[in-house]
Formats: sequence, structure tokens, C-alpha cells
Amino acid sequence: MTPTEHVILVDEKDQEIGIAEKIQAHRDNLRHRAFSIFILRKQPKLEILLQKRAAGKYHSAGLWTNTCCSHPRPGEDILAAANRRLFEEMGIHATLKSIGWFHYIAPFPNGLTENENDHVLVGELEQDNFTTNPDEVQDIRWITLAELNDAIAENPTHFTPWLKPALLLLEKNII
Repeated sequence: MTPTEHVILVDEKDQEIGIAEKIQAHRDNLRHRAFSIFILRKQPKLEILLQKRAAGKYHSAGLWTNTCCSHPRPGEDILAAANRRLFEEMGIHATLKSIGWFHYIAPFPNGLTENENDHVLVGELEQDNFTTNPDEVQDIRWITLAELNDAIAENPTHFTPWLKPALLLLEKNII
């Protein structure tokens, strides 16, 4: 993470109230806008593409999470940001649809905190092969919803703190 990256600060209604350096927002527990993407494939059965975050990530390194997640840049809308990051991290182009957002706060042992209005987007895999960015992604896995819920229940510390609430939103709107 470079110190020149910026995030959009928001209020409880997700209205923009300013900008901050990304690292400052995480150090100072500033509420900001983010997004989480789920890529699905429906054949032969409905599965969700998960990524294991790379070991060098500034928090939640080595944890399993949704297909892709990040922050829009100032002046960038959610769909444009999501499409940009989905390709940068996963090498995937997809038609994404927003299914809502939720707020969460998650402190990390390194002193950083996620305080996010997390917009959840969903899309279907439109290509057979893709190449992930090793600076962002350590591993990938296709998993059914039932398998994922079981895995989270058995080993919650293996998953990012935003995955379960994002998954609940996905379940209410898509699955």
C-alpha cells in the first residue's frame, strides 16, 4: 500500500464527507467506502470464487475472502472501481451488479482498523481462464455456499471479518 492512495470518507448514509490517505483512514478508524465482489459460476453447480489474500497484504494476509475487495478512488464510482480491481487482482472481466451495502468495523492486531460501508457486487464468470496477481492473491478456490458456511463455522479465523456479512447480503439477494 502506497501512502498516496486515497479513500472516500463517508457518513452512516454513505454520503461522501471527504477523502483521506488510505493508511491514515485505517490507522485513525475513519469510516470509508469499500466494495466486495463475488464471482459465481453456475455449472455444474452454483459455486463462489474465493481468494486467499497474499502474505504481503497490510492486514488479513493469508485469510480467505470473497473474490475481490478494495476501495474506490476519489471521483470513481463503485462499478468502475470494482471492474478495475477485479481485473487487477484476478484477471477477470465480468458484468457486475450491486446488491446493497453494509457497515462493519474490524480492528486488527497491527493497529489498523477497517471501518467501512462495504458495497457488495456480484457477477458471473464470463471466461474459462484467468491469471491472478501474486502480489494480491495467494490462492483461489471454488466453493459451494453450504461448504463455505460450514468452513466459516468450523474455522472463522481462517476468513476475513467482512466475508460473513457480505455473504449474508449475497444469500438474501441472489442465492
